[in-house]
Amino acid sequence: MATVTLWLITISSDQPIHDIATRLSAEGLSVREVLEEIGCITGAADDATVQRLKRVQGVLDIAPDTPMDVGPPGTDETW
Repeated sequence: MATVTLWLITISSDQPIHDIATRLSAEGLSVREVLEEIGCITGAADDATVQRLKRVQGVLDIAPDTPMDVGPPGTDETW
């Protein structure tokens, strides 16, 4: 069974972000968030689906969505 991973997709600004999100969804991405202000879409997909998503018009980059934590105040470690 394929492993589903969370992805961060950077999109071009020459098309409406919601149109790109619709195309990504049609290719198999389970869209989680459309971050219009920063030109990104987050979602879940397996590796085979990601290969198809890379060919969607308007996609500039796809990277694993890595959780980050700034930690408690006053600590040096952030993740």
